[in-house]
Amino acid sequence: MKMRISDSVANYILDLLNQENGTAEIQRNELASYLGCVPSQINYVLTSRFTPEQGYIVESRRGGGGYIRITRMRLSRSDMIMHIVNSVGDSLDAATARAMTSNLLQNGMLDQSAAGLIRAACSEHALAAVPKEIRDTVRASIYKNMLLTTRTQ
Repeated sequence: MKMRISDSVANYILDLLNQENGTAEIQRNELASYLGCVPSQINYVLTSRFTPEQGYIVESRRGGGGYIRITRMRLSRSDMIMHIVNSVGDSLDAATARAMTSNLLQNGMLDQSAAGLIRAACSEHALAAVPKEIRDTVRASIYKNMLLTTRTQ
């Protein structure tokens, strides 16, 4: 199976983070040239895979010597879960809930069992009886409460 360019960009950045003890600086245009993609692809990966909810801080400095600095947050499991709970807000769609749960699972913040329960409880199927106008609000409440329960385990 061929790896998508966004996966290649993400893997390259993750490798840099691992080599550089959790902080990497990149120049977007140079990285795009090196990986054979357009600079906007780098932006897409940064905004979709290196978010605070996923445990990263991304800073950028524009200009001739501009760079993007990605830092892996070093939070305890409990603090990371609280950070995510606080970032969810009042509304959460099913796709975002699935993505956040997958990231928590990949980062060892949830085990398979907890991730499966959260996915099931927040699924469109589970919330089918809830009116669409309030479904994302109900999902956010369920998601946050389930995460808070895993925080003490």
